[in-house]
Amino acid sequence: MKVIECKNLTKTHGRHKALDQLSVTIEENKITGLVGRNGAGKTTLLKILAGFWRESSGEVNVFSRRPFDSLFVSANTIFVDDQMNFPTALTLKEILEQADQFYENWDMELAERLFDYFSFRPGQNYSSLSKGKESTFNMIIGLCSRCALTMLDEPTTGMDAAVRRDFYRALLKDYLAHPRSIIISSHHLDEIEELLEDLLLIEDGQNYLHMPVEELKEYAVGLSGSPEEMTKWTRGKEVIYSKRTDAGMYAVVKNDFSDHELERMTLAAINVSTVSPGDLCVYLTERTKGGIDDVFDKA
Repeated sequence: MKVIECKNLTKTHGRHKALDQLSVTIEENKITGLVGRNGAGKTTLLKILAGFWRESSGEVNVFSRRPFDSLFVSANTIFVDDQMNFPTALTLKEILEQADQFYENWDMELAERLFDYFSFRPGQNYSSLSKGKESTFNMIIGLCSRCALTMLDEPTTGMDAAVRRDFYRALLKDYLAHPRSIIISSHHLDEIEELLEDLLLIEDGQNYLHMPVEELKEYAVGLSGSPEEMTKWTRGKEVIYSKRTDAGMYAVVKNDFSDHELERMTLAAINVSTVSPGDLCVYLTERTKGGIDDVFDKA
């Protein structure tokens, strides 16, 4: 089943196109990573899918319905970010009780166990929480709602490393027990890589790349060696990124090499290495203005 279908989805803010003819389909019961540089359009996409914002043009469907102003989409979707608002008159415990009334699949037993584990006090108010504790409480809401579509936009903002690890482990354990469609937008791709089944890379409001993470791991290889040998072996290939090194040259190249070619490169003193999905996404969206060192070299 297709949970999300976007066709030529465009969203403008004044003269700026936050999304530009974006087309993508996301199937049910998968954890999808949403990545891209700041300003790429990630949050805009999530807010449109959640029904918070209306699209400017194009088509968008969530559960085969247009999400904007859809009660069905609202009841089956949760969007968690660091701007969540809760009634100031309610305590944290009362917020959980209200969530129990709203979300059909809410798991109060799990919510209470997580509430105790992360040392929240029932009488606390949300406004009194630190940034990290806010994110942790938001995570409890996002997990325990068990919505068919759960969208997490930078959910670990302010959390320390230990709490982030607990969050990702809790997310995976609950997903395996109760599969649903989860989208995680995060700058910590290295931390969530093992959770993800698919990855959607957005650049300039467009679908730059969308594929299973296992395929992405094989998408490119890192090559390093002397400039002469590197020039020989990268000729006619799609070079995604390259730089000079003390030992010669390093390049990230789209992996359309045969096993025989890779063996021959090794014999020619070319070092072949894997490229992490996080690094690859950075290289794919690298601006053409050079590196930060160029700013100082040109001063």
